[in-house]
Amino acid sequence: MEHFTKSFTRQEPIPEEGIAAAVDVMRGGGLHRYGATPSHVASLEEEFAARTGAAHALAVASGGYAMGCALRALGVGPGDAVLTNAFTLAPVPGAIAAVGARAVLVEVTEDLVLDLDDLAAKADGGAKVLMLSHMRGHIVDMHALMAICDRAGIAVIEDCAHTMGAAWDGHPSGRWGAIGCYSCQTYKHINSGEGGLIVTDDADLAARMILLSGSYMLYARNGTAPSEEVFARHKGLMPNVSGRMDELRAAILRPQLRDLSRQVARWNACYRAMEHGFRDAPGLSVIDRPQAEAFVGSSIQLLADDAARLPAFVAGCAARGVEWKWFGADRPVGFTSAHRHWEYVDRHALPRTDAVLSRLIDLRVPLTFDLEDCALIARIVVDEAERHLTTAKA
Repeated sequence: MEHFTKSFTRQEPIPEEGIAAAVDVMRGGGLHRYGATPSHVASLEEEFAARTGAAHALAVASGGYAMGCALRALGVGPGDAVLTNAFTLAPVPGAIAAVGARAVLVEVTEDLVLDLDDLAAKADGGAKVLMLSHMRGHIVDMHALMAICDRAGIAVIEDCAHTMGAAWDGHPSGRWGAIGCYSCQTYKHINSGEGGLIVTDDADLAARMILLSGSYMLYARNGTAPSEEVFARHKGLMPNVSGRMDELRAAILRPQLRDLSRQVARWNACYRAMEHGFRDAPGLSVIDRPQAEAFVGSSIQLLADDAARLPAFVAGCAARGVEWKWFGADRPVGFTSAHRHWEYVDRHALPRTDAVLSRLIDLRVPLTFDLEDCALIARIVVDEAERHLTTAKA
């Protein structure tokens, strides 16, 4: 019986160029983003803005901080309703709760994207912001979503934690709404342990977020800062909620950002290899990707025909080294949780989402895997599916 022995949580090493740059930062002692000249943080902001085509970029301490900063910049406060996906990870509703706002959860489809019919029905409920999560890298029809939000006067924040380097209809993820937020946490597409990036074309939003992040009136040193005239409209009004990125993290991120396109191609080769193998697994369905979606296959999801059989299947795979996460469990496990586990969010009746999550399993695709690893994983999954997910014959 075959077993898989590699870790699903071990990432590739930091590039040597990034290690050398980080050592230089430590030797120089200028770790604070406003204490170094030239600044890796400011350069990272310039490079990320150029890559995404945004007018302004801001480097911050985490993806969660990025979302909270975006909400505050849009004026979201205590009691305000904020629409968001019913299928996402805890930092998304957590960012909403942290500013005192109220998450209004929108159903998701079997394609793991926001249900646009449910969004349209809830768009007239008083929310002025949608925190759109491109959960596990699945992107909804952004033309249709923006049409709904524009008609209702709803500003869109995109949570792009799983879609840095992805696009819809040729337009980069994070560049459809008012603000795009990205994560640089260890399991994301560029890795600084923790870290985040924010993009916007709106100079006033950019100024507010720079001030919020704790600029100490040194805002002109940001890589893509708007003009002094713009800052003059917001100085003294925005609280300092310190969340700057430091020089050390920016130093190790810059070479990774330059290499992102090559890494995306590697992820997608592994994803397609697993996807091909999983199509032979009885009782499991691959989620087909739309032609308009240029995705990054850093994880893969399957739907089971029968949710009741999933625990035995997941356990069987785990015993052979393949670590699925199941979103239908009664309690959150590791990085996996569902809306019913978030006690800081009002209870919602979400029958369509619950039906999807009960059947949903999720697998990381680290770049420490090669195509032979992907083929081995697929063989194990097919074998365990045959054992646990097929109907027993009389």
